[in-house]
Amino acid sequence: MSVTTRRPAGVSAAPRDRRPRRSHRQHQWAARGFVSPALLLCALLLYTPFLWTGYLAFTEYNGLDSPAWVGLSKFAEMFDDPGFGTSLLNTLYWVVGTLLIPVGLGLLVAVLVYDLKGAVWYRLPFLVPYAISGVAVGVIWKFLLQTDGALDEVFGLFGVDDAPRWLLDSPLNTFSMIAASSWQGVGVNALLFTVGLQSIPREPLEAARLDGASGFTLFRTITWPMLTPLTTVVVGLSIVGSLKQFDVIYAMTQGGPGRSSETLALTMYKTSFISYDYGLGAAIALFLTFITVAASLLYLRRQLSDGREA
Repeated sequence: MSVTTRRPAGVSAAPRDRRPRRSHRQHQWAARGFVSPALLLCALLLYTPFLWTGYLAFTEYNGLDSPAWVGLSKFAEMFDDPGFGTSLLNTLYWVVGTLLIPVGLGLLVAVLVYDLKGAVWYRLPFLVPYAISGVAVGVIWKFLLQTDGALDEVFGLFGVDDAPRWLLDSPLNTFSMIAASSWQGVGVNALLFTVGLQSIPREPLEAARLDGASGFTLFRTITWPMLTPLTTVVVGLSIVGSLKQFDVIYAMTQGGPGRSSETLALTMYKTSFISYDYGLGAAIALFLTFITVAASLLYLRRQLSDGREA
């Protein structure tokens, strides 16, 4: 027999306790209060210099007198500069070179040594250069590639007296510096791709091997598609890094001979802090920022759209 209890007439149900929801909202506002000083500090340190640089791009300013508004004349001066085209072309060389060499070789190293016993020791020689600063990399490679340097001495031992002028002839000097930067970047890319390989489930690989797939076919059909999310990140970082490349170039050639190996980042630096034309330097910085953001957005948009279609 079941006993049913009824609420006496005229007695309403007890109101729901709304304190948990109110308490949750209070915690949200408290969290925002704790985070807001850090956000304001980051905004102050990041956006204030950017806005100031954007303003200087439309002014004539030498660092001493007050900025004088000149409109778009600094951008016109930037495009009229014969050396600007060379810097833009060299920057494009850097973007392509750092995609093909350090990213490609990093992927190759990661795939080849992944299943080997003691794979960490095979990756270690590629990781050591990454612990060196960019300036140190430039100094080491300048010692190797400069005229009558270590590499020329090696060529001399084999009777080659007319070795290439690695750092003097354009665009060979740019390609040589790309090789130096790639020597530093292969290891970290190999490490990132190794992490990606470790995250791939074993079941699809084993199923593909049972179906007869192996070698390049296994890589093309199973491994590479599963590495696509990580590859998007690695390539995006490589594009941004190549557009901002400065330290290796400055240590090896300082953009010379003349301006033959300058990139946009180095042109911006020399214009601002050697020629003291801060308005033109800010215009170049704004142009470089636009290229970096546009290239990143276009690449990420294409990758994300391909992922949704897949």
